[in-house]
Amino acid sequence: MYISVRDRPASEAGATPGTGPPRRIALTVVLLGVVSLLTDVSAEMVNAVLPLYLTAELGLSLLAYGFVDGLYQGVSALVRILGGYLGDRTAQPKWVATIGYGVSAVSRIAMLPAHGLAAITGVVTADRLGKGLRTAPRDALIASVSDPATLGRSFGVHRALDTVGAAAGPLAAFALLLVVPGSYRSVFVVSFAFALAGVAVIALFVPNPRIEPEPAGRLSPRRLLAELAAPRLRRPLVAAALLGLLTVGDGFLYLSLRERDNLAAQLFPLLYVGTNAAYLALAVPLGRLADRIGRARVLVGGHVALLASYFTAGGPFAGAVWTVASLLLLGTFYAATDGVLPALVSRLAPGQARGSVIAAAQTAVALARFASSVLFGTLWVTLGRQHAVLLLAALLAAAVALAAWLLRHVDAAVRAAGARAVPEAAATPTEGVV
Repeated sequence: MYISVRDRPASEAGATPGTGPPRRIALTVVLLGVVSLLTDVSAEMVNAVLPLYLTAELGLSLLAYGFVDGLYQGVSALVRILGGYLGDRTAQPKWVATIGYGVSAVSRIAMLPAHGLAAITGVVTADRLGKGLRTAPRDALIASVSDPATLGRSFGVHRALDTVGAAAGPLAAFALLLVVPGSYRSVFVVSFAFALAGVAVIALFVPNPRIEPEPAGRLSPRRLLAELAAPRLRRPLVAAALLGLLTVGDGFLYLSLRERDNLAAQLFPLLYVGTNAAYLALAVPLGRLADRIGRARVLVGGHVALLASYFTAGGPFAGAVWTVASLLLLGTFYAATDGVLPALVSRLAPGQARGSVIAAAQTAVALARFASSVLFGTLWVTLGRQHAVLLLAALLAAAVALAAWLLRHVDAAVRAAGARAVPEAAATPTEGVV
């Protein structure tokens, strides 16, 4: 049911965050969630088969796969800040995001002729550049139409819809490979169709809110650098980078589980489904929990779940129960971090620099994960699967403790910023859903 509502900050309504009647989620958030749903069906169809496609079908070594996976994790960092800045500078975040979705869609069909390492690297790079361009403007749109008191829930709703697609993608790939074993080309073609549908939805149906420039004028490069260097952002950015450095790509974790349990190739895409099922179930509850107890606390707690996932994947365990436990813990990690990080940093910046600040945090994580994937591929080859996973887990345990110390006062700073802020949505009525 769609209705017109006027979102007001808690301070205007005479209530404190977390009290009073539940606020509605803006229609723009839901539409962007549908775009992400369709795009993630496309992306996860490819992601679910890519590790096996590269190592078994094309014969790439684990070191080569580590390089490709590192690109997949980190190359988007090259344009994340550019995407956020362009969205802020032009006051047209919707169209910057649309271009990014379009670039990723084209990369899906480009998988068909790509066979060598250089060609695969080029396609993966294009896909990740598109993702880097679109992510910060899209998240800035979500933040701009959402009440600060329920920002975690808004991001949780978006990520939940996103995860429906992320769960459906591997299932679609599994079904295609079950019907036509080894038909990776059919996976790439169907993936392209879903990506085009996502581009159509954002271009035709997502509103393009008019953002008025602040008295100081449009965001200049000098002002952007000043915002990114602000003391209030240093600790969150350092903590995000530190934790990202010890977050290995999902593909490596799934390859580890497959080697340990000797899973059939046809079952490999289902590993992604287990992770996404947990993510889908927990994205909104953990977003609401972050609004209530603090986003930094939930962010750190999510990395504790990741640590537990490493131990269940690399410890002296075997069998379906431990595999499911590892997947569910990994999904919990994503539910507690993927939307919570932009929700956290978006309230530490003025509205006109919001996309750029979100992009800075995501860039720090992406660059760190690029290094992590290359490092883990090297560790696996030199130390073996189990020792590599357990070493990474030990390092992550130390990083979680340090990140908790770095973020200990950030939630208070976010609450103080929220008490002073008036969201853009308060200026004009916005549509929402019950």
